[in-house]
Amino acid sequence: MLKELPEIARSADLWVGVEHAADAAVFRIPGDEKLAEDDQRALVQTVDFFTPIVDDPRSYGRIAAANSLSDVYAMGGRPLTALALVCFPEGTLPIEDLVLILRGGDEKVREAGALIVGGHSVKDPELKYGLSVTGIVARRDLRTKEAAKPGDVLILTKPLGTGLIANALKAGKVTEDDAGVQQAIRSMETLNAAASLVLTKHGVKASTDVTGFGLIGHALTFAQGSNVGFTIRLGALPVLDLALDLAKHKLSGGSLDNQTNAAAHVDSKPPLDERRVRIAFDAQTSGGLLAAVPKDKVDAVLRDLEARETPAHAVIGDVTKENPGRIKLVE
Repeated sequence: MLKELPEIARSADLWVGVEHAADAAVFRIPGDEKLAEDDQRALVQTVDFFTPIVDDPRSYGRIAAANSLSDVYAMGGRPLTALALVCFPEGTLPIEDLVLILRGGDEKVREAGALIVGGHSVKDPELKYGLSVTGIVARRDLRTKEAAKPGDVLILTKPLGTGLIANALKAGKVTEDDAGVQQAIRSMETLNAAASLVLTKHGVKASTDVTGFGLIGHALTFAQGSNVGFTIRLGALPVLDLALDLAKHKLSGGSLDNQTNAAAHVDSKPPLDERRVRIAFDAQTSGGLLAAVPKDKVDAVLRDLEARETPAHAVIGDVTKENPGRIKLVE
């Protein structure tokens, strides 16, 4: 589809654009080209919104906002402002629900140290909410999916399995009162701010966030952007407790699409736990950061992630020079 559109925009000020398959666009602030390269700053711009993933409107607002802010953190940036995007089925749901959604979103944006400064709403039969976010990043702190190096270690900062749990919730197989669902909600509501600060502190240059394309889908674009191979150890993946039980069943919907679309670029060394294979392709909402960390910085990064009580902080694999642009799954 994109091939049918006009040539993508190019500018010396556009540090990261659509051609990079990046998490967000990064545009240098006019005038900063006169500064030393490391001191130059750029705006980080992203947008995301989706239908409800939980029934509680305030929690939905928090999760959607955390998810929208995540792309800025993936790039090493700090959120500044956000615009709220709302599609609301007027007459079908009480307006009080919309108030709670907006309040939940505002809570997360304020927690991020940013402000909601406006937005746009339309009448729509299907409820949707999210944010357009603008952040800022210095060149020295910028992280991309093109900077992973052979010998780096892969670290993930949130547990996987939110897609499986959300689908079970929609199907009525579990309720929001279940302990496993509450664990997933807490994870999805958690900002990636602390994890991002740790990566920035230790000079990590390569990361992405794990959302709708699942761990493997996002890892694949990461490996391809950096022209390296990724080896992912399934047994090391941090997984939500309930998700491991739900993963006994075959994938469906977007998660199945993730597996189908990535299959040609994924190698595996059996035997593998099929439950964990499914979890690796599971479409995530407001997932964690996947970072390629230089080996000599791994211990310090893990200690700081532990100190900041991130939802998970696990070494899940390695970056290799072999098989560039491919993922290898091992137990």
